[in-house]
Amino acid sequence: MQKTVNGAMFRKMVLAAANLLEENRKYVDSLNVFPVPDGDTGTNMNLTFKSATKEVNECLNNNFDTLGEAISKGALRGARGNSGVILSQILKGMASVISQCTELKTKDFAKAMKEGADIAYKAVTKPKEGTILTVIRVMAEHAQSSCKKHSDFEEFLKDVLDKGEEILMETPEMLPVLKKAGVVDAGGRGLLVIFSGFYRALVNDDSVSFDFVDAASAYEKDKEFHANLVDLAEIQFGYCTEYMVINMHKKTTQSDIEKLRERLCEIGDSVICIGDLSLVKVHVHTNEPNRALGYALELGEITNVKIENMLEQNRELLKAQTQKEPPKAMGMVSVSAGDGFALLFKDLTVDYVIQGGQTMNPSANDIAQAIDKVNADTVFVLPNNKNIILAAEQAQALTKKNVVVIPTRSVPEGISACLSFNPEATIEENVEAMKASMQSVKTGNVTYAVRDTHIDDFDLSVGEIIGLDNSSILAKGKEIPETVDGLVAKLIDENTVNVTLFYGEEVTEEDAIKLQDDLQKKYPQCEFNAVSGGQPVYYYILSIE
Repeated sequence: MQKTVNGAMFRKMVLAAANLLEENRKYVDSLNVFPVPDGDTGTNMNLTFKSATKEVNECLNNNFDTLGEAISKGALRGARGNSGVILSQILKGMASVISQCTELKTKDFAKAMKEGADIAYKAVTKPKEGTILTVIRVMAEHAQSSCKKHSDFEEFLKDVLDKGEEILMETPEMLPVLKKAGVVDAGGRGLLVIFSGFYRALVNDDSVSFDFVDAASAYEKDKEFHANLVDLAEIQFGYCTEYMVINMHKKTTQSDIEKLRERLCEIGDSVICIGDLSLVKVHVHTNEPNRALGYALELGEITNVKIENMLEQNRELLKAQTQKEPPKAMGMVSVSAGDGFALLFKDLTVDYVIQGGQTMNPSANDIAQAIDKVNADTVFVLPNNKNIILAAEQAQALTKKNVVVIPTRSVPEGISACLSFNPEATIEENVEAMKASMQSVKTGNVTYAVRDTHIDDFDLSVGEIIGLDNSSILAKGKEIPETVDGLVAKLIDENTVNVTLFYGEEVTEEDAIKLQDDLQKKYPQCEFNAVSGGQPVYYYILSIE
C-alpha cells in the first residue's frame, strides 16, 4: 500500500506521463473532428507537456515547490493551441497546490485536481461542456470523494481514471459533432493519457497497457466512416492567432490584461488570455489578427506569434476527406528525433516520421503501425540508428505490406538515402541506389559523458563533451565548439566537399552559425552549413560528404 508520494516519485510520474502522451500523440490527433482542428490536439498537448517536463528535467532537487514551479512555468511557455493552453492551466492549478506539500496524500492530489479544473475553467471565455474541461471537472469532483475512501494512492488514482473514462465516453452525447464523427473528445483523451502515465509510474510497471477504444463499438468507428465536414460548423472567424506578451511597459497593470481579454472578445471567439505582468499568453480566433496584435503592443512586446488561416485548413481537410487516393507504388517511413529532422524528412517526401532514436527506440509494433499508415504497396523503412534496425526488420512480420528496410545507422545516412529515392524507379533500383548513397556519408555525433570511464584511449569524466562516429569516440573537450572542431578534423579528408552541422535542442541558432563560420574559415576547402535538427541528447550531429 502506498499512502504517500514523494518528490522523486512525482518526478517519475510526470516523465512517465510525457512518454505515454508522446506514444499516443498521433492517436489523439486522429480524434479531431471539427472543420478545422485548432492545430492537432495530441501534438499541441504533447508539446505543451514536453515543455513542462523539460523544466522538470532541469530541476536540481525533488522538492515539490521546485517541481511545481517548473511544471507551471514550462507548461505556460510551451502552451500550443487551445488544448495546450487549457492543459497548461490545469497543470498550473495542480502545481499551485502540490508546491505547498512536503509529501502527497490522496487528499492533496484531489485538492490539486480541483484547483486545476477551477483555473482551467476561468481561463476560457465561454467554457464548452463535452471537452477536456468536462473531463477534468468530473474527475476532480470524483477525486474529492474517492480520496476519503482510498488512502492507497494506486487504488485512488485507478478509481479516478475509471471515472475519467466513464465521463469521456459520454462526451459524444454532450457535443453532437463528436457523435456524428463517432469519436470522443480529443483533449479529454489526451488528459486521460497523461493521468494513465501517472498511474503507470506509480505501479512501477512500464508494461501496463491502456486500451483506448474510445466508443468504437457504440459509434461503429471500425467502419470506414468520415464526418460530413460541411455540416459540422461554419467558420465565423478565419484566423487562429496566438502570441505571448513580454517585457511589459511600466504603465501596464493587471487590469490592462483583463481589458485585453475583453477587447479580444469583441473581435473574435475562443479567447484565452492568461498570465501576469511577467508573461501573458493569448489565443483567439478572429478575422482581424492585426488588431489582436495591435492591442497587445499597447501592453508590451510580442513574441512567438503564430497566425494560421483556418479557412484554408478547412478546404484542405475537406479535400482530404472527400478524395480517397489509390495507393501509390512506393512510400517511405523514417525514424528520427527532433522537430527539425522531422520537417526535413517530410520535405524529402517521407510519408511518415516516427519520433525516436537514441534513448527512445520505437518498437517493432510502432514501426509496423507507421508502415500501415502509409498509402503505398511497398514501404521503405529508414531506422537511422543501429539499435533500431532489428526492430525494423521484425516489423515486416507485423504488416501485410511489402517492407524494405534500408539499414541506415544514423540520420545523415537516412537523409542521403532519401535523396536517392526515385518513385519512378523499380524497388530493386531504389534499394541499390539508397544503400550506395548511405554508404557515402560519414556521421559524427557530439554529446557528453554520463560517467567516468576509460574507452577508445580516452580518459573521460562526467560532463565532458565527446565526439564520436557510429562506433567509437574520436574527440573530447571541455567546450562544445572545440570538440566539434576536433571531431571534424578526424572525419574529413581530401575528398570531403560538404559538412552539415545539425544542431540540437540545447544549442542556439546563434551559436550554431558562429561555429559554422569558424569552421568555414578553418577549412575553406569544404562547404559548412548549420541546420536545426532539434534533436535531444546530441548537441550536434554531423553529416560529412
